[in-house]
Amino acid sequence: MSLVDATRSATRSRRLSPLLVFGVLGGILLVYFALPFVVFLGRTGSVPVAETLSQTASRTAVRNSLLTAPVATAIATVLGVPLAYVLARETFPGKRLIEALVVLPLVVPPVVGGAMLLSVVGRFTPIGAAATRVGVPLTDSLLGVVLAQTFVAAPFVVITARAGFGAVDERLEQASRSLGYGPLATFRRVSLPLASRAIVAGVVLTFARAIGEFGATMMVAYNPRTMPTRIWVDFIAGGIDAIVPLALALLAITLVVVVTVQRFAGVPTVVER
Repeated sequence: MSLVDATRSATRSRRLSPLLVFGVLGGILLVYFALPFVVFLGRTGSVPVAETLSQTASRTAVRNSLLTAPVATAIATVLGVPLAYVLARETFPGKRLIEALVVLPLVVPPVVGGAMLLSVVGRFTPIGAAATRVGVPLTDSLLGVVLAQTFVAAPFVVITARAGFGAVDERLEQASRSLGYGPLATFRRVSLPLASRAIVAGVVLTFARAIGEFGATMMVAYNPRTMPTRIWVDFIAGGIDAIVPLALALLAITLVVVVTVQRFAGVPTVVER
């Protein structure tokens, strides 16, 4: 072996050594992620999945989750994306406080978040009592589920969309303005398309968080049941095997949404055209 070949071999080995260590460490975490899925899915053979999902309680829980989670996601997106753009582009007094307020629902335990919501919209609060009087109860209703889901899930779309807008070159927006487009037209034609992948990722995370929300939902709207609250009831009554059917349905819904959005998120953006 020549000196050059030996040098190249030594350089290659030095490069591979850290990668090997990193791969082993990452592999341990991947195994830790995968093992519970594999063991849990192994229980499906001894559980009547189709029969359980055809029961009225299960079908109602699935329906409620599929009704409320998209609504909560839509509300979070419509309100959160403009907020994300403001936080990405503007500097103003109190901005740090607003940023902290956006993150707060992520760090507060969901049960505590539900208790805080109850202090605002509970039946005996001014807002909750007024809503009940007009026939729109904000607790123990599908609307209460949406309120709880939006509270815990909306930060995902705000944080992710803000990162997307922050990555957009402001000179492109300035060029659009110089061509005569107003702020809203520039946002719609330039900023929004360029940040679309980050926004889509935020929407996916928001939906996944909303449809799987349990703690805040349990506090604000234990009834009507959603899939997570129904899973908890079934677990208390029958253990792990009893929750396998609904857990599989929840996992399947989440995977379908993620795969579908990933498929469409792969469409080239304006920058790549």
